Amino acid sequence: MAASEEEPEALTEQLDVARRLENLPVSAWPPGTEPEPFQYTLDHVAGPGGDTDPTLITFPGCVCLKTPCLPGTCSCLRREKNYDDNLCLRHIGSEAKCAEPVFECNVLCQCSDHCRNRVVQRGLQFHLQVFKTDRKGWGLRTLDFIPKGRFVCEYAGEVLGFPEVQRRIQLQTIHDSNYIIAVREHVYNGQVMETFVDPTSIGNIGRFLNHSCEPNLLMIPVRINSMVPKLALFAAKDIVPEEELSYDYSGRFLNPLDSEDKERLDNGKLRKPCYCGAKSCAAFLPYDSSLYCPLEKPNTSEEGRV
Repeated sequence: MAASEEEPEALTEQLDVARRLENLPVSAWPPGTEPEPFQYTLDHVAGPGGDTDPTLITFPGCVCLKTPCLPGTCSCLRREKNYDDNLCLRHIGSEAKCAEPVFECNVLCQCSDHCRNRVVQRGLQFHLQVFKTDRKGWGLRTLDFIPKGRFVCEYAGEVLGFPEVQRRIQLQTIHDSNYIIAVREHVYNGQVMETFVDPTSIGNIGRFLNHSCEPNLLMIPVRINSMVPKLALFAAKDIVPEEELSYDYSGRFLNPLDSEDKERLDNGKLRKPCYCGAKSCAAFLPYDSSLYCPLEKPNTSEEGRV
């Protein structure tokens, strides 16, 4: 009888939402429950219409064999260190004017696996748990204390082309959850690099992160082996055990809302209510109108996409 009583607990302990692919198991709460099935992946995978295979290695490696990777000598560190001695992102939070580009050492680099410019690629370092929230469906929380600046997890999934993003968006109903994220990076001469990621069917634990108007995570594009960025989430403040993890779906953590954004948001039709509970809650989830425009025709020029 005693053995049969212990069996359910043993089965619960074996449940790992990450399918044993991460460094650490990711549990689910309450016991006996499990999120909807999806294919787990640690990294981005090539999806329909993507310009570049995210698994290709296109960056050269550094030659820091006998010396540590430091700015000025390491080809991966052009300006300054990305992380401090505690593996925390150096520029994060309200004191930073904008998100600085991050390039980590890659598989072709001659530096060791213990190089301090290898952080995101090391994967999970904190115990996380997928849990059922009261009003937001599934969420993600930490079971450990996470210091400000530490890497928490990636947002990984299919890397899509813009026409495929539009096609999938058009198929959604007001009741469907939208996991597709559009990351736009302003590079130089007014050019914008766009990355579209969808973890709906193929993704990682990042897909369970909910939006907050006062988030405790900040998403930073981090490049390791190629120009396809890993969408890395770092702690924007100290995070205590059992605190829900969240980020701003609009990407505005470092960018204040301007008048143009307010007008676009007010005119949105497919607005969903926000239940983040923050004092500054905007009442509705962020809305990217560019993803909801009519489907492009096959011969539409590149310039007409934005």
